[in-house]
Formats: sequence, structure tokens, C-alpha cells
Amino acid sequence: MFLELDGHGPHYSQLTRAMKSAILSGRLVAGARLPPTRVLAEELGVSRITVLTAYEQLRAEGYIVGRMGSGSYVSSSHADPMPPRQATARSIAPPTRYAMRARQLADWSIASIHRDRRLDMQYGRPQVNPTLGSIWGRELAWAATRTKLEYANNQGLPALREQICDYVARRRGIRTSPDRVLIVSGTQQAITLTARVLLDEGDEVAIEEPHYFSAWQQFGAHGASLQSIPTDHEGLVCSALPKQAPRLVMVTPSHQFPAGPALSLPRRQELLRYARTKDCWIMEDDYDGELRYDAPPLPPLRSLDSDDRVIYVGTFSKVTFGALRLGYMVLPEALCGDFVNAKYLCDRGSPAIEQAALAHFMEDGGFERHLRYMARELNARRRELIAGLQQYAGDRVQFTDAHAGMHVTVWLPNYDHGQADALIADAHERGLGLYSIAPHYRKPPAVPGLILGYCGLSKAQLQEAMQLFGECLDAVDAAARKPSPMRRRQA
Repeated sequence: MFLELDGHGPHYSQLTRAMKSAILSGRLVAGARLPPTRVLAEELGVSRITVLTAYEQLRAEGYIVGRMGSGSYVSSSHADPMPPRQATARSIAPPTRYAMRARQLADWSIASIHRDRRLDMQYGRPQVNPTLGSIWGRELAWAATRTKLEYANNQGLPALREQICDYVARRRGIRTSPDRVLIVSGTQQAITLTARVLLDEGDEVAIEEPHYFSAWQQFGAHGASLQSIPTDHEGLVCSALPKQAPRLVMVTPSHQFPAGPALSLPRRQELLRYARTKDCWIMEDDYDGELRYDAPPLPPLRSLDSDDRVIYVGTFSKVTFGALRLGYMVLPEALCGDFVNAKYLCDRGSPAIEQAALAHFMEDGGFERHLRYMARELNARRRELIAGLQQYAGDRVQFTDAHAGMHVTVWLPNYDHGQADALIADAHERGLGLYSIAPHYRKPPAVPGLILGYCGLSKAQLQEAMQLFGECLDAVDAAARKPSPMRRRQA
């Protein structure tokens, strides 16, 4: 405990004044446990009698209270913290070009605008396995007693990298070795490291339209020049890629985010030829490639890449739980050293105990069992959502069932953007959280759309949500049929 004695009078008086000041200023808050007298005496270099006398004086004046067998605590009756310092209204210019670009980014809180709604259809939220909490607790306890309590390999624990090599070979058809795998704290960090390794300010990045808005933000904050490449029912339109090659092309080929289509095999081959002939790199974000239903999984770009141009990114957050914050990159051999260096400079490595727990979870088959549960549960919820759309929205909406992922993109061809905003606002008032697709476009799309996530709601809740969705559509339709006051006056 930091206490500064003023040097005036006996030590016990100095200590009493110092502790009163700490309590009244809020440095010692109400209910805070005070150090034992012997410990505080050793810290301050005074006798224990001095500390005992000061504690008795503070107790007599009501500043502290004693609890039998527990110790001394700050009383709530005298604790009166100083008011927080008023935030200065003075603004300063961005201290760096990075800070300037970051200030210009869109709102970071898009995914939380409906978090207080009873039926929140937030996309990107992992499906929670009710048994996973206890399972993960056991894995952490197992790992905590078997992991060295020192800095781990900044590339990632060898045991986890070996399990990932086995996993991507079996599940995704990617053959690699542990020295080509880098453990990261999710897709966000993978994007950041890619920007640091490959891009200087002004370098060009081609990105899908629509796109993962956080990728756009991160590359933009880094200073990249971003080019939007259109997508259609076959994914990225490769013929629209620029003749002057960008430094990097970022794609979500297994399940285009957020529109939904998978990149067709001819376009996958076309994109790989483009990277080879233009000498550029491809970042493949396989954020939910494992979650494919009623259809065989599509081969990742990385599995087709014979020129070693693809940076493959996978995440465990989407298939386990968001708090895990672990992902991985399968890297081209020429870039491995640069990415490992960038990871070291960023955070010196991901948490070792969590890595060890995940490696053991994968090794003993628990991860595969969890994935099978996820696939069954999510497929059932997807079907419930689609049935509800068909029953309550009918031909007023359009959507393509991608048989994959954790969300369905719904288009509103009969409505304009103003009506779509009114629909979202009305749904919010009714307890239903709907999310527009517009933030994932540089310019609003010609037809408004919604991203409906189905991971966070049960089948019964999804049915209720779709019934509410239909009622909100009815309200928008009724408002459109109602004549405006101007028309009534003209009539």
C-alpha cells in the first residue's frame, strides 16, 4: 500500500493522517480490505505497535471497521471519493496519420445496437453449446497443470499447430506443416498482421463488395488504397479485378460475407491464375467453412493453390465461443518468417494455457464431437428461420439458401431504403433486432437487405421472431398504402 508519511509528529499520527487522506480522496474505497498490521509495518519500516495504534485511532473515529477473523476494512460512512476529473473539452489534432484515419472510421458498435432486445438476430455470434462451459473448464484445469509458466513460442504451441495441421487436412483438404502455421488471436489480428507485413501506405487492396466492414476499417486505418470488386451469385467477379494488380486480394470464398454465395470452382481457378500472373497475394478468410449443411464442403482456395500465393485464415471463435480469441493462419513459405516477426512485435504470442487446452480438446476428439453438435443444431435453426420467412414474409422478401454459415441474407426488393430503416426501427420497438446489410457496402446497394443471424435464438424464438418480422412488414405496407396529407388536400 502506498502511503506517504509527512514527517511531522509521532509515526502513528503520521500514519493515521496518511490513511485518512487515502480514504477521503477515494484511493481507499469503501469496503477495501486493509493490509494486516504486521505486513503494513514491514512495508513502511515502522513497528507493528505503530500500525496497531493507527488502526485503533481510525476505528475509533469510524474510518475503518474490524471483522472478527477477517481483518480491517474501510468504512462506508467516511469514504467520500473525490469527484472524477472533468473531461476536457479541448480537442487535439490526430497525433499520427494512423490516428487520423482511425477517427474517420464508421461506428464500431454496429453489432450491439439491439443487444437489449429480447429477440436479437445479431449475425456473427457463435452458437453456444450448453455443455461447452464445463468441458472447457476441465480442459483449462488440465492445461494449467501441464503448461510451463513462461513465455510460450510466439508462433504458437507446437502441440496446437500439429493438431491444426491434422484438422485442416481432414476437414478442409489443406496439406501443410506446423512450421507454416501461426496462432493468432482471431481473424482481426490476422488482418492486422497481413497489413503490417504486406502493405505500405498507399498500397492497393482488392476487397469484395459487399465486404466484412471490419476488414475494410483495418486496411483503411493502415493506409491502404481499397478497391471494391463486385460479387454475384458465383462470388467474386474475377473479370472485374484491376489490370494493374493490387498488392492483396481478400476474399471469403467458402461463404461470401455477408451476401452468402460460394465462389464457384471456375472462379477459384481464375483468381489463382490472376494471383500467379500478377504476382499478388490472396487472403482467404474461411470464417465458417466448417459450417456447411445439406451439401458437400467446397475446397478452400489454399487447397488448390500450387503457387503458394494464398494466406489462409481460420478461427476457433465462430465454432466454439467468442471469448476464446484464438485463430490460425496457414502461410506461404516465403512469408512465414515475416509473419512470425510481426506476431512477436505485436504481443509476443497468444496465451499458452488456452492453446494447450484447445490442443488437448482437439486431440481427444472433443472438438470433433462439438462440431457435429454445432452442425446439427445450426442446421435445425436455419431450417426454422427459412420456414418462418416463407410463412410470414412470403414473396415480399427474396433470399438464397446458402446451406452454410450462421446467417441468412434477406433482400427487400419491394421496399426502398427509407422503408427498410422504418422496418428496423419498428422491429426494435417490438423487441426484435434486425440488421441492415448497408454497412458492408461502400455505397448503399440498389435493393435494401437484412442480415439475419440465427445462432443466438432457439427454434421457438426464431419462429416468434419471424412472426414479428411479418407483422413489421405488414406495418410498412400499411404505411405505404396510407395517402399522405398532401394527397388528401389535393383530393
